[in-house]
Amino acid sequence: MRKTTTTGALIALALALSACGQPAPDKPADPATPAASESVAAAPDAGGKPASFVQCATCHAVEKGKHGVGPSLAGIYGAKAGDVAGYAFSEPIKASGLTWDDKTLDAYLTNPMKMIPGTKMTYPGMPDPAKRKELIDYIKTLK
Repeated sequence: MRKTTTTGALIALALALSACGQPAPDKPADPATPAASESVAAAPDAGGKPASFVQCATCHAVEKGKHGVGPSLAGIYGAKAGDVAGYAFSEPIKASGLTWDDKTLDAYLTNPMKMIPGTKMTYPGMPDPAKRKELIDYIKTLK
């Protein structure tokens, strides 16, 4: 029984780490793949999620009250950082005094760990401003 729990934990960890979107150190990036800094139109999926949300979905749900590794993103736009019921936020995010609006989300998604040192969100950031805008526009729709 314990082996199954360990295997499940390892699978969850592997999925969370895959959100970084970085090539393995021993595997060079595919030259046909656009660089992270290049703006690529990301068509939304059938649910209206932009393609760039795939990385976010590794840790975040969009249904209110459903938390994963990270908190649900439903209703966070316009809310105070660290104020989602049922999720245990880090002290730095709770003490940040931020409100999630376009400007704050844009800065945070650029480099979460730089903006709020000590945050639990280990995502390295999204360098592409067009993709960040897509994500922010999508987050605004989550009620």
